[in-house]
Amino acid sequence: MKGKKLSNILTLGFALFAMFFGAGNLLLPPLIGVEVGSNYLIAILAFGLTGIILPFTGILSVVFSGDSFNDLGNRVNKNIAKILGTIIMICIGPLIAIPRTAATTFEVAIKPFFPETNPIWGAILFFTITLILAIRPSKVVDIIGNYLTPILLVLLTLLIIIGIIHPTSVLYPSKLTMVDSFSKGFIEGYQTLDVLASVIFAGIIVSAAHNKGYTEPKNKSQIVIIAGILSTSCLLIVYGGLIYLGATSGNSNPDISRAELLVDISINILGHYGLIAIALCMTFACLTTAIALITAVGTFFSELTKSKLSYTFLVVLCVLISFILSIKGVDEIINFAYPPLAFVYPITITLVIYIVLFGKFIKSKTPYIYALFASTIVAILSLLKLLGNFDASTIHNLNKIPFFEYDLGWIVPSIIGFLIGILIDKFRK
Repeated sequence: MKGKKLSNILTLGFALFAMFFGAGNLLLPPLIGVEVGSNYLIAILAFGLTGIILPFTGILSVVFSGDSFNDLGNRVNKNIAKILGTIIMICIGPLIAIPRTAATTFEVAIKPFFPETNPIWGAILFFTITLILAIRPSKVVDIIGNYLTPILLVLLTLLIIIGIIHPTSVLYPSKLTMVDSFSKGFIEGYQTLDVLASVIFAGIIVSAAHNKGYTEPKNKSQIVIIAGILSTSCLLIVYGGLIYLGATSGNSNPDISRAELLVDISINILGHYGLIAIALCMTFACLTTAIALITAVGTFFSELTKSKLSYTFLVVLCVLISFILSIKGVDEIINFAYPPLAFVYPITITLVIYIVLFGKFIKSKTPYIYALFASTIVAILSLLKLLGNFDASTIHNLNKIPFFEYDLGWIVPSIIGFLIGILIDKFRK
C-alpha cells in the first residue's frame, strides 16, 4: 500500500512539475543570471517567490477551497470566479503561454539543426503531437508523470551539474544593486505564468488523485500537497541551477535572444551533445506544458458553457489560435505578454494569498472582495503606466504608493481593503 502511495505521489508530483516547467521556465532564468551576475543568490530567492512559492500557494488555495478554481473563486463571488477564470485561461492558453511553447520549441529544438526551416512547419508538427495527446484528458497526468518528466529531469540535472563543476566563465561583479537584482528576479517570475497556471493545474491534479482512489477529502488534500512539495523542490533545483549557469556563462552580448543564450550555454557546457540535450529538454518541457494547458482550457470552457461547446471542439479551437500566434517568435510573445500579466497577476495573487492565510478563519466574502477591488485598481494603474498613458508627473505621484515602482503596488492597498472589509462586517453585525 505504501509502495503504491509513493508511486502515485511521484506520478502526480512529476506531472505537476512538468506542467509548470514550460518554455518561460527554461528561457527566463539564464538571462536573469547574465544580468545579475554575482547577485545570483538574491535573484534565485526572488524568482523562487513568484516562480515557486506563489504557485505552490495557488495549489493550496484550491485544495483548501474544494476541487477546482471555481470553488476558489466562489469563496468571493461566482461572477468574479467566471470573469477572472476566463481572463486567466485566455492568458495561460491561446493568447500567451501555449503559443510560446511552440515558438520556443522551434527556436531551440528545430532551428539550430535545420536553420532554413519555416516556423510554420515546426508549429504544425508541435501542435499535431499536442492535439493527439490532449484529446484524451484522462491520460494526460499519467503520460506526463510516468514518461516525459523523468527524461526531462535527467537531462536538465546532467546539464546543471556539469555546468556547476566546470563553469564556462567566472562570476563577474553585478552592475545591479541587491534591490534591483531582487526586483529583476521577482518580476521575471511573473513571466513563467505559474501563479495563474497553479490555480488551474491544481484542479487537474486533484481530479487525477480522485481517479487513483483518493476520494476522501483529507487523503486527497494530503497527496496533492505532498505532490506539490515534490514539484516545487524540483523547480527550485532547476531554477537555481539555470540562473547560476547564466551568471557564469560569460556572455556579454546585449542583443542575444533568450533562446540563443540557452543554446549558447548548452553548447559551451556539453559541446554538440549540449545542443541535442537542450533540444530534447525544450521539446519535452514545452510539450508537457502545452498538453496540460490545452486540456485545462478545453475543460474550463466546456464546463463554463455547460457543455454547449464540447471539449473536443474547444481543444481544436485552442490549438488553431495558438498555432497562428506561435509564428510570431518567442521574444515578441514575451514582450507582448507583460502588460496583460501585469494586470491579472496582482488580482490572482491577492485572491490566492488571502484565501490561504485567512480562509479558515474568515468565512465572510466581504474582506476578500474589498482586497480584490483594491488590487484591481492598482493593477489598472500599472497597466496604464506600461501602455504609456501617464506623463512623468503622474508616474511620480503613483510611485508614492508603496512598492508601486517595483510593480508591487497592490500589496498595501489590498491589505487596507481587506481590513476595511473586516470592519464593515463588524459594523453590520
